[in-house]
Amino acid sequence: MKINRVCILGGSGFVGHHLACRLARRGIQCRIPSRHPQRHRDLEVLPGVRPVAADIFDPASLKAQFSGCDAVINLVGILNESGDEGGFRRAHVELVDRVMEACKAAGVTRLLHMSALNADRERGPSRYLSTKGEGENHAHGHPEIRVTSFRPSVIFGPGDSFFNRFAELLGLVPAPFPLACPDARFAPVYVGDVADAFIRALADPATWGRRYDLCGPRIFTLRELVRYSADNLGLARPIIGLGDSASILQARILERLPGQPFSYDNYLSLQVDSLCRHNGLIELGIEPADVDSIVPLYLGARSKQGRLARLRRLT
Repeated sequence: MKINRVCILGGSGFVGHHLACRLARRGIQCRIPSRHPQRHRDLEVLPGVRPVAADIFDPASLKAQFSGCDAVINLVGILNESGDEGGFRRAHVELVDRVMEACKAAGVTRLLHMSALNADRERGPSRYLSTKGEGENHAHGHPEIRVTSFRPSVIFGPGDSFFNRFAELLGLVPAPFPLACPDARFAPVYVGDVADAFIRALADPATWGRRYDLCGPRIFTLRELVRYSADNLGLARPIIGLGDSASILQARILERLPGQPFSYDNYLSLQVDSLCRHNGLIELGIEPADVDSIVPLYLGARSKQGRLARLRRLT
């Protein structure tokens, strides 16, 4: 299956930037719809990558953006619901339904879909995971469209909202750091590996109909990951793990703050470990990158103490 042009929904986000860069290097043209394409001029320096003004929730606009494309990539997802902009169901389910209909209307028969590890319509403990699971099922419910889904654990890399978010919070709290759900477990996966998984599957018929869990090579508790962040920043921060009741209280307080650094729905998502039974990266021939080979390069650069700590590890 020859792929020359793709449309990437959510292409202006963290994963989208990395994926567009890799696709451009392979000579694949990328159309990236956005309500505010002028905010993403950095994408225009990539050959063949074009941010365009569009409302991705409008069926006619979607059909127009998909026209002439060989494949569609849907990376859209939100971690928290907010106000009049809609919620999890709109972003994770209703949009998927519109994408599928627009694909059929535009004659596109190939779709790559970003889901989430533990996404499950019936058993997902949070609205995030249950709607992600429902949307994934809807995507796979159209036999005329060849769909591949990807279900990553927490994704890290330059520009991420995981290690960088904890770095910001650690810098704001010059005291013992209170951490909800400290024993929740993850297998952090490198954004470059996730992008490569999309690229390897894009034109491969063997991946049609498949759902790939994506994980890094090591398992960490949330406490260990926050400690890892502090060490790379050169910060001596005691981490105080909160019990269940205190974790819920923290979530209820923080979800009211601007940017919702933590919410009750996030707390519910953390009740299941974000780990792979079968790592799709291995199946796709990708050796997962370890956090040690990536994170210190961008996290330690945030502070003088972090740079010194990194030098000490190298000597």
